[in-house]
This record gives sequence, C-alpha cells and structure tokens, in this order.
Amino acid sequence: MYHRGLLLNPGEDNHEDRWLPSISMWLVSLISYIDRNTLAILAPVILRETHLSAEQYGFIISCFSVAYMIANPVWGLILDRWGVRRGMTTAVGIWALASAAHALATGFWSFGIARAVLGAGEGATFPGGLRTVTQTLSPAKRGRGLAIAYSGGSLGAMIAPLVVTPIAAAFGWQGAFLFTGVLGAGWLVFWRITGTGIDKTVQPENHLPLTRIWTHPAFWAFMAAYGVAAMPLGFILYDSSLYLHARFNWSQSTLGYVLWIPPFGWEVGYFFWGFVIDRLGPRFRSLMLVSLVLSLPLAWMHSLPTGPLVLGDMFLTMLGLAGFVVLSIAYATRAFPPGHSALLAGIGAGSWGAIVALMMPWFGRLFDHSAYAAAFQIATLFPIGGYLIWLALSGVSRPDIE
Repeated sequence: MYHRGLLLNPGEDNHEDRWLPSISMWLVSLISYIDRNTLAILAPVILRETHLSAEQYGFIISCFSVAYMIANPVWGLILDRWGVRRGMTTAVGIWALASAAHALATGFWSFGIARAVLGAGEGATFPGGLRTVTQTLSPAKRGRGLAIAYSGGSLGAMIAPLVVTPIAAAFGWQGAFLFTGVLGAGWLVFWRITGTGIDKTVQPENHLPLTRIWTHPAFWAFMAAYGVAAMPLGFILYDSSLYLHARFNWSQSTLGYVLWIPPFGWEVGYFFWGFVIDRLGPRFRSLMLVSLVLSLPLAWMHSLPTGPLVLGDMFLTMLGLAGFVVLSIAYATRAFPPGHSALLAGIGAGSWGAIVALMMPWFGRLFDHSAYAAAFQIATLFPIGGYLIWLALSGVSRPDIE
C-alpha cells in the first residue's frame, strides 16, 4: 500500500518542530555548491593554464556527475537505515578532502579523479536534507523546511563567484580549492553540535520493498520531473562562465561579479515553490505547467543582444526549473512512506546527475564549435520532454492512491 507522504499531509505531527537541523542542511548544501562551482567559476583560467579543451572540461564535469548519480541513492539507503548524523559526518569528510585535492590537479585525469571523489561524497547532500526535514519538522512546515535545506545549494552557487574569485586572485586557483576544503572541515565541527540527538527523534517506520517503489508509475513520473526536466540547471550552472566569457569577452574578475545572478533565480525559486506548495497543496498539474512556461525562455538565450539580458534570462529560467525539483519531491513524498525519504531524494538527485553527466560533453563540443544557439535549444527540450513524461505517468496513477 502506498502512503500519503510528508510535505502535504498536515495530520501527521508526531514531534516538536526543530529548525536548527534544517539550517545545518542549508549550510552543508551551501558549502557543497561552493565546492562544486569553484571549478566552473575558474574554468576559463584553469583551462588556459592546463591546456584543457571545453570538451575535456565537459568530461571532467561528467566524472563528478556519474559519481554523484551513483552515490545519491547509495547515501539515501545509508541515511535511511543508519541515521543522518553518522552518515553526513562521513560524507562531508570525504568531499572536504576531495575538494582540497583539486589544488594538486595538473591535467585531465587528476581533475577527473578529484571530481569523481567529490561527487561521491556530495551525493549525500540532498538525501540528508530531505531526511533531516522529515525527522525534525511537522508535515505542514516541510515545504518551507525543504526550501531551506535545498536552497543552500543555489545560494552557494550564487555567492561562490563573489568568494572564490578574490581568493583565486590573491592565492591562485589552487588556493581557492584549499579554501573549500577548510569550509567542509568547519561544517563538521558545527554538525557535532547541531546534529546531536537528531536520529533519536525518528519514529518507527514502514518500509516498502524496493520493487514496489520502482515499479510504481509515480516513481518514474518523479524521475522525469526531477532528472529530465530540471537538467538545464546543471547546464547553466556549469557552462555560464564559459558562455559569457566567449560571447562577451568578460574577464575572470567581471564574471566574479555577475555569476551570482543565475543561481539567485534558483534560490528565489526554492522559496517561492516551497511557499506555494505549503499554501496551495497538491495542485501538481497546474504548478508543473507554470514551471515549464517559466523555463522556456532558455530557448532564445543566444538571440538576446546584451549580457544583462542574458543574465536576466538565466535568472528566470532557473527560477522556473527550481519548480520541477520542489514539486517533484512533494509529489514523490505523497506516494511513498516516510522511511524512504532519503532514498527518494537520492534517486531524484542521482537521475539529475545522470542526465547532466550524459549531456555536458555534448554541450562542451557544441561550445568548442561556437554552436551556442543549438546548445540552448537542445537544453530547452529537456524541461518540455520531462514535463510531458511526468504528465503522462501522473495520469496513470495519482500520487496519493493507496
């Protein structure tokens, strides 16, 4: 039997609300996106100094994305079974070391290995966030809790250029990666305080056999909305610096001042969609359609004449794409028991990582040939296709059917 989930059922209030753990997850997702975006921000300089092509850069990003794809559901199972406190301590320890290790990289293989280990550790970020929210907040507040826990990632992407660029200017790009490792170590100290007793609040849970999950239409609808439709979040996040540098000849310092704008749309989107889902309830079809419409300006990105207009288009697109993430998670958590929350978050983020891993080398090749318009148009097909697949599968079975 499939149970009503957590974000939208206000009747399940089994514990006192605790916001500090969600804030801890906000902070760890913020750090994770500073870590992963440091390479993207400094890509023009690193590619020049290490003689890497944009296509090779795409494969390096794919190393992260493949490891991230595999690690997300693995960490989801670990956190659901062993607890958030120990699991997140282990994961952040791994990725802090991997992030700092980028400072030692000199070419394709060393960057690829460092990115893969970083992705393996950071795969725990969103499973840990959703699991923490479901353990510490009542159902009526979990949409906002999810927005807090997940929005650290978009905020991290937003502030990363403002933080990383001056550090790299003063200490070189290697110094920027060492700084990111120190951030992870600092969070581990903070987590020892805020994570105390978090797993003691967990109530006895029902667990479904995994075959009951992956054979249900709601599972594949969730994968389509999160993994397919939201894919351009990764494209804009990782390739915006290369595009703006190539098209407008913006310097590394200029990029450091403006690259916070696209992920700011992502940040606003998380809170907007979290607030909407808490207030309006499960109006998934209409809300998914709104998310799609807001994402479509991505298609004519390259036709815009000025840099500010391009940045505004990126902001709007990422705000719309954030809706696919929040709404798909709300949809999935209505379908399956709370004991699977971390696994579901891991599968969603993992499917997103898989599509990003597949596409980034292709986008890199298009960029190498200056085929920017084609890259943006191809990216726009993903929210359209993901939405249509979700719409078809959501019509097979309502997410709250028992």
